[in-house]
Amino acid sequence: MSALPLLQPDWPAPANVRAVCTLREGGVGAAPYASLNLAVHVGDDPDVVAANRQRLREQLRLVSEPRWLTQMHGTQVFDADRAALSQSSVVPEADAATTRRSGNVLAVLVADCMPILLCRRDGAGVAVAHAGWRGLAAGVVEASVDALGAGAGAGQLLAWLGPAIGPSHFEVGDEVRCAFMAHEERASAAFTRNARGRWQCDLYQLARQRLQALGVGAIHGERRCTYGERESFFSYRRDGATGRFAALIWMDPGRSE
Repeated sequence: MSALPLLQPDWPAPANVRAVCTLREGGVGAAPYASLNLAVHVGDDPDVVAANRQRLREQLRLVSEPRWLTQMHGTQVFDADRAALSQSSVVPEADAATTRRSGNVLAVLVADCMPILLCRRDGAGVAVAHAGWRGLAAGVVEASVDALGAGAGAGQLLAWLGPAIGPSHFEVGDEVRCAFMAHEERASAAFTRNARGRWQCDLYQLARQRLQALGVGAIHGERRCTYGERESFFSYRRDGATGRFAALIWMDPGRSE
């Protein structure tokens, strides 16, 4: 089979930091999960998901299985280093993960929610977060930055915002806007009233606001819309029953500045 098409983050990460975002093409799955579904919780054949995960692991030459999470739309940050020391194989309930050890591959699964990658400028640590509107409003960005930036400061971090549902397709109610406004009034700039009296929500702007407020100035990303790019991305809001793509980040011991 040909190589999997992958999205490579365009950011000035240190040479030892590796990161990719998968697309929906290149796997072995059938509709409605066609074809590179990487999630076991959406109703797909577990053997198909295992085959897709193996293809990804082999292409990236990963030394270990990514630390997949049971995502809860919350703020819990999984410490992959502590889990490695305890040799725990339990899939943790968390919406973010961090590591300072080479070989720990962090991952989140998404299909409209935003994957956020973080790394330290000195290459000494990386993190990943699953940021839908609930997680963003609850503080998953703050929790992730706090976990990774400890000892270095948020100004020493780089961030990459991955594909998510864009504002032209993400319609929400007053309760979503109020959840963000209660935290910071400038969040109002991320909401545009539509003809139905509801709001078009810009997750990218909300994520940037949260990161900037913490002192993270180096924020990168492509503003690609999962809903609008049917051939490239899974979208739960567009399709309902569908797969999940993944954003992964890790430190490679064989690469350095």
